[in-house]
Amino acid sequence: QVPLVESGGDSVQAGGSLRLSCAVPPSMISSYCLGWFRQAPGTEREREGVATVDSDGRTSYADFVKGRFTISKDNAKNILYLQIDSLKPEDTAMYYCATDVTVIAGYIHGFGYWGQGTQVTVSS
Repeated sequence: QVPLVESGGDSVQAGGSLRLSCAVPPSMISSYCLGWFRQAPGTEREREGVATVDSDGRTSYADFVKGRFTISKDNAKNILYLQIDSLKPEDTAMYYCATDVTVIAGYIHGFGYWGQGTQVTVSS
């Protein structure tokens, strides 16, 4: 089991900001396309892709992000980040990082390893 460890989730007021972190194994931080996903409360909701960053640092985002999310990584520290600004109640979800991420027909998919998630709760 490859350890991906997310952190940074919290309960915040709408309009606030959070920066999520994901510790990634050194062998993967600069070699794999990495991404963030989220899953809203309720078992019927699917896990949806939020953003990706490839080995060259190029980023892509889901359409619903609308400029509020920024994905980045620090190869020296082996950390993947997700900055979320102007948080909305509908951003409430468990956020996961993953490896082997790709975009297919406009949707982000993860085919590799997953972390256990970090909870973000936004109140109005």
